[in-house]
Amino acid sequence: MIGRRLVNGVETTAISVDDRGLQYGDGLFETMAVVNGRVRNLDRHLDRLTAGCRRLGMPMPDRALIAAECDKALEGLGTGAVKLLLTRGPGPRSYRPPEEPSMRRIVISSAPRPRNDPESGIVVRLCDTPLGLNPVLAGIKHLNRLEQVMACSEWNDPTIAEGLMSSVDGRLVCATAANFFVVHEDRLLTPDIRDCGVAGVMRGIVLEAARSLGIPHEVGDVTEAVIADSTEMFLTNAITGVRPVGEVLTLRRWDAPGPITRRLIDFTTGTTG
Repeated sequence: MIGRRLVNGVETTAISVDDRGLQYGDGLFETMAVVNGRVRNLDRHLDRLTAGCRRLGMPMPDRALIAAECDKALEGLGTGAVKLLLTRGPGPRSYRPPEEPSMRRIVISSAPRPRNDPESGIVVRLCDTPLGLNPVLAGIKHLNRLEQVMACSEWNDPTIAEGLMSSVDGRLVCATAANFFVVHEDRLLTPDIRDCGVAGVMRGIVLEAARSLGIPHEVGDVTEAVIADSTEMFLTNAITGVRPVGEVLTLRRWDAPGPITRRLIDFTTGTTG
């Protein structure tokens, strides 16, 4: 259920048809969990948004203003999600960005979606749609999501919760809307987000948690063979947290959650709730 929708702080459902976010995907977004009426890990999300603005050459709005608009959109909503979109605003018909953009802030709140993950972990599949390589855009959450849209259109089986996406050179990089970790050779391993994919907020929290817990961990390349040889796997997402995987179709099954996954669930639930 959609809650409130704000555009530059004003409640409305309309934006200009010449908005560059609509015309060219010229912008960024953050999807954030809401617990007890408060945005969880807001500073981390705004840090990534700031980095994205710097990368795209856009001015970053005042953080306090964004926080206030999120609070306004969340009035009356105890638990759920808030999506923040930041576009370069309206402009003439040209790819060239305006020298002084009129930035547009869009904030949308929504109630939580029901999620009934099996206790034995979710099932994921391998997607056919590849991720293109572009180190300039890697890591940030820009508005161009056609690769993820196409990947999600590959299946409609409700028992499959997510799909893993590979780069065009064959590395497994992420899920359609999550990062992933495996336990391989007694080390926690997550893909390097160097030329495609999004560096998720929850991914960063889990890496910090692994350091705090003394869990050996590494950021590097992951292949199908590595997943097939791993002893645990889980996904991470700002809304769903740490999500144990019980099976990657055609590759591997696990008794989930494994011991390292369980430790990280317990630790991150206590530090980010």
